[in-house]
Amino acid sequence: MSWFKRNKAGINTATENKKEAPDGMWNKCPACKKPLLNLEQIENNYVCHYCDYHIRIGSAAYFSILFDNNYFTELFANLTAGDPLNFEDTKSYKDRLVESQAKTGLKDAIRCAHGKMEGQDLVIACMDFTFIGGSMGSVVGEKIARSIDYCIEHKIPFMLISKSGGARMMEAAFSLMQMAKTSAKLALLSQAKLPYICLLTDPTTGGVTASYAMLGDINIAEPGALIGFAGPRVIKETIKKDLPKGFQTSEFVKEHGFLDFIVDRRQLKQKVATFLKLVG
Repeated sequence: MSWFKRNKAGINTATENKKEAPDGMWNKCPACKKPLLNLEQIENNYVCHYCDYHIRIGSAAYFSILFDNNYFTELFANLTAGDPLNFEDTKSYKDRLVESQAKTGLKDAIRCAHGKMEGQDLVIACMDFTFIGGSMGSVVGEKIARSIDYCIEHKIPFMLISKSGGARMMEAAFSLMQMAKTSAKLALLSQAKLPYICLLTDPTTGGVTASYAMLGDINIAEPGALIGFAGPRVIKETIKKDLPKGFQTSEFVKEHGFLDFIVDRRQLKQKVATFLKLVG
């Protein structure tokens, strides 16, 4: 039975005969470090099936998860940012925008779309962290404002998925003005008695947390998401105390009353659709 034994040690394969997996087929879970097949990630809504870690995803993935058959109409797709301050740090803001648009294929840090969720009309505005850290600039504020106007006109509920490092420093006060602008528009949505659903994902920080991300009729979050205003280091230096374990995770925030519930991404569509049926 010698064919079950290795008769020669150190069997080598010539370089030209080695086979490598095509790019994009495998990823590594950031939490447990186990390899994940890309097709399995999509089927599992980008949640690690070993440790249930929720992998960061963008608007395209969220739309595919939430909209029926991934069918939707994108709204205000061609809005792009200007450079009112002629801002420049290590590079000009204009160059940074062009670079980010080329790298991500996005116009800015948010996309808005109208589609159906389990047969019910819904407008979803979803932020993309890959575009300058999901920062809130004039385009983000304008798209949210126009989406709310669209919802009021057509009597459609509104859902906003937050994923952001905060206000966009390259637009300075113009970005901060979006906090008041979006909050005022959301007040009009409330007066029209239309539901507003906030989903906070990893990370949701800064001026986004301080404005529209916390103003929902229901505020929900994904497990383990970083949610806060200032960063832990800044807070610790300010209060001169050590922070509790798990500080600024969605679980900690929920425990202290800032969230209604935490939902696994695999049950997200069902939970949101149920809420819409209850209030519809």
